Amino acid sequence: MSSLKRAQDEGLHTIQIEGLRKTYGSASPGDLHYIIKDVNLVVRSGEFFILLGPSGCGKSTLLNMIAGFVAKSGGKLTVGDAEVQRPGRDRAVVFQQADSSLFPWLTVRGNVEFGLRMGGMRKAERREVSDRYLGLVGLAGHGGKFPKELSGGMKQRVQLARVLAGDPAILLMDEPFGALDAMTRRTMQKELVRIWRETNKTVIFVTHDIQEALLLGQRIGIMSRGPSSNIAHIYDNPLPYPRDVAAPGFGELYNAIQGHFEEEEGEVDRL
Repeated sequence: MSSLKRAQDEGLHTIQIEGLRKTYGSASPGDLHYIIKDVNLVVRSGEFFILLGPSGCGKSTLLNMIAGFVAKSGGKLTVGDAEVQRPGRDRAVVFQQADSSLFPWLTVRGNVEFGLRMGGMRKAERREVSDRYLGLVGLAGHGGKFPKELSGGMKQRVQLARVLAGDPAILLMDEPFGALDAMTRRTMQKELVRIWRETNKTVIFVTHDIQEALLLGQRIGIMSRGPSSNIAHIYDNPLPYPRDVAAPGFGELYNAIQGHFEEEEGEVDRL
């Protein structure tokens, strides 16, 4: 691929956010209540970006605005040159609870192929695509099972395979491992990094767990406490993959980010 073509492709899926705002309620002009206010961010194509912050700070709201599920109240939000106004095939969301997104009456393969079937893809092609992504997420041989027969981690793998089968450029992940036990969660973190590196998708991953953020992300955007939350600071994470909590530099980064939240907490207490 030429450098010009690569630059064009990267620009096509770059997410640019300028002065983004979201208000709520029926507040009168001059007395607006903001969920998020003046968010500025650029996420590069192919990047693994983390949105990190405490519960209630607007992380999921921002993610849903990027997905096109929630309309902005002001500011600019674009993917490439296109303003985000509605959901699009270039963006797909992986939710925390796989149970609510999988169809219990369909098999694993049926769930993965659902969007492809609705799009008119022929059966043989659907089978080829589902085989590929079931293998990619470690579920080869499980296509005939139903969701009720799967563990929580396996259900999340099915959800991820279904999303990947639609070939979106951007994965928006809203605390997808939050409901899993610690061992399964670590396994899924490793699997996600492997899949991201193999597919070169852009990933925006929401979490409130500093350790998870450091294990996964190339950059970590710290969201301030709500209301009127914004991205207060962005940390670069240069640690090489695969990552381990015992690796040199991990503890230093962890302490820096933890210190950020402790300082913010102290400022709140002084008000």
